[in-house]
Amino acid sequence: MRRGGPSVLGIVLAGGEGKRLMPLTADRAKPAVTFGGTYRLVDFVLSNLVNADVLRICVLTQYKSHSLDRHITTTWRMSNLLGNYVTPVPAQQRLGPRWYLGSADAILQSLNLIYDERPEYVAVFGADHVYRMDPRQMLAQHIESGAGVTVAGIRVPRTESSSFGVITPGSDGQTVERFLEKPTDPPGLPDDPGMVFASMGNYIFTTKALIEALRRDAEDVTSVHDMGGSILPQLTDRGEAALYDFSANHVPGETTRDQGYWRDVGTLDAYYEAHMDLIAERPAFNLYNRSWPIYTHSYQLSPARFNAGGIASESIISAGCLVRGQVTRSVLSPGVVVDPGAVVQGSVLHDNVHIGRGAVVRGAVLDKNVEVPPGATIGVNPERDAELYTVSQGGVIALGKDQLVT
Repeated sequence: MRRGGPSVLGIVLAGGEGKRLMPLTADRAKPAVTFGGTYRLVDFVLSNLVNADVLRICVLTQYKSHSLDRHITTTWRMSNLLGNYVTPVPAQQRLGPRWYLGSADAILQSLNLIYDERPEYVAVFGADHVYRMDPRQMLAQHIESGAGVTVAGIRVPRTESSSFGVITPGSDGQTVERFLEKPTDPPGLPDDPGMVFASMGNYIFTTKALIEALRRDAEDVTSVHDMGGSILPQLTDRGEAALYDFSANHVPGETTRDQGYWRDVGTLDAYYEAHMDLIAERPAFNLYNRSWPIYTHSYQLSPARFNAGGIASESIISAGCLVRGQVTRSVLSPGVVVDPGAVVQGSVLHDNVHIGRGAVVRGAVLDKNVEVPPGATIGVNPERDAELYTVSQGGVIALGKDQLVT
């Protein structure tokens, strides 16, 4: 935080494998996956922290971290004069020759970062969600409550509870009474039995409480050493956990439509649907809020160009694109080429994808450098697509980086 305010160290957990997002994570960590044309998933959490003046941030990485490390080091350059930084921190095996056993163990093995900074509070945030949030408001509640940890929660349908850590609030609406990791049949909320509070994976700790909880967890041979599965239940049992209701969070420039928007894009279907949220006339998530910007790498490319009758509607077209066919309800990353006669509908095309003359692409996610030959089709013949490509439960067709199209 700025001089005069509470000292906060940001720790971003970016070490997960992202298996459910394959093939997009075959060659990169999930937080490094492209989103919204020009962004990486990690840009959303980093932008939220930086916009809130949390200016010393460590990003803990592990699996396939090269592109993530490169993105952070080339994009997120802070003021050395003021001692601010965003730095990737790989698994260092400080406690022995082993990978991180879980997210809690990742922080335990990185306690030197906390000892070096000596912050009053530690903001531990996940790296693969799409949202806007002002962490200062959550921090203010945390300080006022005197809790050891405050966890951000968002209301989701009770039927989706098995995908999240579920928070049961006490009678005061703020104390965490129970924390259940991915339960199948949790109790609903008193004021809305069909809903539960899901953990957003964002926590603010009082530093002393975090260190003590990590040490207790390290001594527990039965623990899974996970923030949601271990640390939160432990502090809940000790009466030290509090809930922050995300619906109370407001950022400058928000609209009534996108206030409170948060998406876990850990599956192909969720990733695809979140992109579709971007392209409506009144988008569910507004990328163009300049009062709370999402920062990313600025490509040195020429503006997008439309030739030979090329047209795009209800779409996001990034710099460097050349559109000579028809594009509708799609998101195109930098350098995409759509040749004459080609049709792209309801699709997400990553950097340098080339759609050949007369080709058809529908309901697909194509990773970097995929070339669709002239006349080829994706999303037209479901049986053939299922034989050749990855197809999600919701029917989204996904091709990995450099994958060949026949």
